[in-house]
Amino acid sequence: MLVAERQQKIVELVNEKTSLRVSELSQIFSVTEETIRRDLEKLEKEKKLRRSHGGAVKLHQSAREIPYTEREVTNVQEKREIALEAVKHVVERDTIILDASTTAYYMAKALPDVPIIVVTNSLNVALELSKKKEITVISTGGILDSKSMSYLGPLAEASLEDYHVNKAFISCKGIHLSRGISESNEQQARIKRKMLDTADINFVMVDYSKFGIQAFARFAELDMIDHVLSDQKLDNDYVQQLSERAMNVVRVDT
Repeated sequence: MLVAERQQKIVELVNEKTSLRVSELSQIFSVTEETIRRDLEKLEKEKKLRRSHGGAVKLHQSAREIPYTEREVTNVQEKREIALEAVKHVVERDTIILDASTTAYYMAKALPDVPIIVVTNSLNVALELSKKKEITVISTGGILDSKSMSYLGPLAEASLEDYHVNKAFISCKGIHLSRGISESNEQQARIKRKMLDTADINFVMVDYSKFGIQAFARFAELDMIDHVLSDQKLDNDYVQQLSERAMNVVRVDT
C-alpha cells in the first residue's frame, strides 16, 4: 500500500470511528507505531484529523461556507503560485470559466490584458477583470452570497447552460482518490459541476491541504479533470496515482 493510500484510509477510519489509538492503526496497516505517529503528525498539519494522547480523533468540520476573508489569508503563497501557473494555460481568444475561489481571484489579477472571454460567478473576479479593457467579462448573476462573494442558485446555474468554453479553472474543498471532488455546501457544488460540464478542458487548482479530504457535497468524479495544479508539498504518491488516471499534474515552486 502506498503511503498516500494508507494516510487516506487512516483519515477515513478516524472519521468513521471518531477516535483510534496508534496501536490499533499499527495492527490494521501492519506497520510500526512510529510510522503511524509520523502519519498522524503529517495529517494533523494538513488539518485532516487531530492527534490525541496515544492516538487520533476526528476533526469536526461543519458544512458551512468559509468566508472569503478567511480563505484569502490561508496558504496565500501556494495559491498565488498555482494561479500564476494556471495563467500559463490561457492564450488569446480563449473562452474560460473562473469560479469564486481565492486562487481564481489571484489568477484574475495575473491574467494579461489580452482578448479573451471570462465567465465567472465571482464578484471579486469580475471587478478585478473590469480593469482590463481587452477582456470580456460575463457574470452569471444569481443570488449573491456575501460569505463567498459569489453568485449562486438556480439563476446562476441556468446561465451557464447557455455557454460553451474552452477551459474551466476551479478550486474545491476536497479531492479524494476514491470519492472524487467536493465542496462545503450543495449550492457551491452544483454550480461547480455546471462549470465542469460547460468546458472542453478542466483544471483544478488546489494546494496540498485539500488532498485526501471529502467535504460535504461531492460534485465530480476525478475522471472529469484533465489538469491538476498544486504545489510542491503535494505527496509524490498522490502525483503518481493521479497521473495513472491520465491527469496532468503540475507542482509549482512556492
